[in-house]
Amino acid sequence: MYSLCWTTIDQSRAIDLFTLTSYLSHAHQKPTHGHRHQQNLGRSIMKATTLSSLLLGSWLPAALAEMVTHDASFHPDHILRVTVAQVPSACESRTNIVVNGTSPGPALHILPGTSSWIRVYNDMPDQNLTMHWHGLTQKMAPFADGTPLASQWPIPPGHFFDYEIATNNDDAGTYFYHSHVEMQALSVAGPLIVDDCGSSPYHYDDERILHFQDFFTKSDQDMLHGVTGSPFQWTGETHGILLNGKGVATGRQASTGPSGGGRGFFGGRLGGRPDGFRENRRRDGPKSDNVDDSNQAQVELTDACTLPVIDVQPGKTYRFRFIGATGLSFLTMGLEDHPDLTIVQVDGSEYNAPVKTDHIQLGSGQRFDVLFKAKSTEELEQNGNKSTFYLQFETLERPEPYIGYGVVRYYRSEPIPTAPANKVLNLPRDPTNWMEYTFQPLYPEQNQAPTAAEVTRRIIIDAEQKRDNATGKVVWELAHLSWTEHTYTRPLLVDIYQRGQAAVPNWEAAQRNHGWDPKTLSFPGKIGEVLEIVFQNTGSELEGIVETHPFHAHSKHYYDIGSGKGKYDAEENNRKLERLGYKPVKRDTTMLYKYEDRTGVGQPAGWRAWRLTVTDAGVWMIHCHILAHMMMGMQSVWTMGDAVDIQKIPPDSISGYMTYGGMSMGM
Repeated sequence: MYSLCWTTIDQSRAIDLFTLTSYLSHAHQKPTHGHRHQQNLGRSIMKATTLSSLLLGSWLPAALAEMVTHDASFHPDHILRVTVAQVPSACESRTNIVVNGTSPGPALHILPGTSSWIRVYNDMPDQNLTMHWHGLTQKMAPFADGTPLASQWPIPPGHFFDYEIATNNDDAGTYFYHSHVEMQALSVAGPLIVDDCGSSPYHYDDERILHFQDFFTKSDQDMLHGVTGSPFQWTGETHGILLNGKGVATGRQASTGPSGGGRGFFGGRLGGRPDGFRENRRRDGPKSDNVDDSNQAQVELTDACTLPVIDVQPGKTYRFRFIGATGLSFLTMGLEDHPDLTIVQVDGSEYNAPVKTDHIQLGSGQRFDVLFKAKSTEELEQNGNKSTFYLQFETLERPEPYIGYGVVRYYRSEPIPTAPANKVLNLPRDPTNWMEYTFQPLYPEQNQAPTAAEVTRRIIIDAEQKRDNATGKVVWELAHLSWTEHTYTRPLLVDIYQRGQAAVPNWEAAQRNHGWDPKTLSFPGKIGEVLEIVFQNTGSELEGIVETHPFHAHSKHYYDIGSGKGKYDAEENNRKLERLGYKPVKRDTTMLYKYEDRTGVGQPAGWRAWRLTVTDAGVWMIHCHILAHMMMGMQSVWTMGDAVDIQKIPPDSISGYMTYGGMSMGM
């Protein structure tokens, strides 16, 4: 199978038996250090063990990490520089916030069971920034989850922040990183791959990343002001879907592209070619086809108005990593003349029993790992030597559907075709039954999904769109609470470290108030509780409109126990789970569907239910992943554990995190 890991592990970080034995003999001792920063010659210096070493739990490698000094001699594993630039996009030009000069940013590859450092520079002159590592729990590095005013202060202009990414041994999978500030995630995003290091139970020869984003003609700030101002002005619909940074805007026509390199393509390790490098030579093609440079780590943004390309080779099996980094769009997609796709992993972490499908649905925040079997040379010859096939993708559940195309190309000597005159596939338009009650664990004996009998508390979260009579603004509420990054004046995690239990939400008060504490505006959870969280869709106060929402949970993955029409009926769903013998896999983003376009104001209009056991102490978020909805208040902050559970790092060791622009943020 495809593996990048073993030849690239830093041997200086290997754990020997003496170190392991020494650690185990002292494991009972209280941790003494975290991110500590000092000022020296105008630069931020940090001498620290990793934060993850102080929150060891069951995660061993980070606890054995060496002392790290964050001064001029420190070399992070990856560097991301975020700035504003005018760049070509979707056959047009847009002022984007870019990462290392492009959008999407570079594909980052990290290893399971390690602690990696990613330095994020905010080179923007007038905007704050954070970076969220979408799908990774960050339970070992709670100040590095990237949620502004929940877990951390944002990075001020002209500063950097060293994020510690602590992975578990079973985290191999597909993730992505993105800003969590305002509308920035439209372009501040990129793939994040935890390599499987040969541990995948499925064989594949190589892998490809398919990273999807939205293209808007309006600026980020115009859209933000429109949805948060009065009178309300919607962002408008997407004007294009970008695949690995390339796409065609509405009203534009792609031209035929030249043969050659993998345009708009990335897939390899940042800083070098992957071990899976292979020549890509057509049996009867020119020798120049030998060079395969498609596994580059960063996309190339060009003015050429051509379709995005995914290059493959005959007869190989590929792991296609589908990443939904859209800010609005819910996609359905299929591959021309390639109906046999096998889904083997969803949202990273846990492998599922193989599921066959002829199309993929991809919501904002979701990831699907799919085995794609390329046609053999003989099959291509039998099909008239056709060697380019369309990947057709369409937006769902929006009033103005967009249809776009990519190209799967077998021989790089072939030119890139223009878009077809007519659709090549008839994709289903009703998304509500796709893969519901379907994904089950490959290793059911390891599955820890709570049963109905184990649930200790059910929280019903009504998803409601309302008009604020005081301001005239249109807002979204979850359980009658609207929360944005401007709700708090300081991060709740910082507040808990500074004020202790007084800053923790009152559990009893929350039970009387839809699940959240009216003082802290946070949902509390006790360590060991088994929660059943139900999202209940409702008709909007704006003429009963019903929307579809991709709901994402930070930190611990949950077990999705299904969805349905109308109002949630726990007994009926439990009977269905039992009848199907269904054991769900871990997820972090699933869809709250709409089953009708309109209904009565406030009337039940579909539901989605999760179960999880509270184990990871900290401050985490659950929110809709549509950016405009987030800015309108469709976010919630959850405090898992009491102060004694959360305050595992001595305050004097993380003092740099306590203030905006503090010593944790170098310049």
